[in-house]
Amino acid sequence: MPSRDISAGPLVMGASGRLGRALARVWAGPAPVWQTRSGTGGSLAWDVLNAPAPDLPAVSGIVVLAGVTAGSAAELALNTDLAQAGADLGARLGLPVLVATTQAVYGSQPGILREDAPLMPANDYGRAKCAMEAAVAAPHVTCLRIGNVAGCDALAAGIARGGVVLDRFADGQGPRRAMLGPLDLCYVIQGLLAAPARPPVLNVARPGLVAMADVLTAAGVAFDWRAAPKGALPELGLDVTLLQGTCPLPAADAGDMAVQGGLR
Repeated sequence: MPSRDISAGPLVMGASGRLGRALARVWAGPAPVWQTRSGTGGSLAWDVLNAPAPDLPAVSGIVVLAGVTAGSAAELALNTDLAQAGADLGARLGLPVLVATTQAVYGSQPGILREDAPLMPANDYGRAKCAMEAAVAAPHVTCLRIGNVAGCDALAAGIARGGVVLDRFADGQGPRRAMLGPLDLCYVIQGLLAAPARPPVLNVARPGLVAMADVLTAAGVAFDWRAAPKGALPELGLDVTLLQGTCPLPAADAGDMAVQGGLR
């Protein structure tokens, strides 16, 4: 059985996904063991849903990025199966496990939301992540409720498609979100795995809110406005007091998000 080595990198499950690829581009520090289904690019080959985990070297912990973001209810339910595989492996090897979940579990509640806020997901994806969190709850597991990751969110997807359109609300402003960059997330992952203890759930973002219009302006991307439709959310804020006590991040900054996200 491999031992835990806090000087080593973690096993990162789901390296071929959008977030995994972003982390691989900027990772600094002890090299992780990157897992993909096929083992492409020198990654660890593991078909998580259909095969037991292969032998591992000593690692600092397990990070579950693998997941499903869209599809039927049955497809979204695979989020639980993937996270459970990582949690079970961590329990067997005596390793801490960080599971990537989402701010979408809070739904459209106003205000700066703490980890103990009620979970009120507004869509099937959020509901699937809520179910996943409940299924993997264990002393060695921390669920990371991650804000918008620059370069990996819907804004970046809109830039890639061209013709970005932002909602404009009654106050004349566009959407404002809790954000962080891939470098920030690397720092958080490494800091949490090195910490002596971790909470069961943790909001992960820079303190404060970032205006999507400011990110686009900083990236030099032209955009248009439309009247915000009914139900659109002007702000989604995360209380990151817990995070700041362990892995402090600088205040939210649109220019830095544009740089970290590779948007300019």
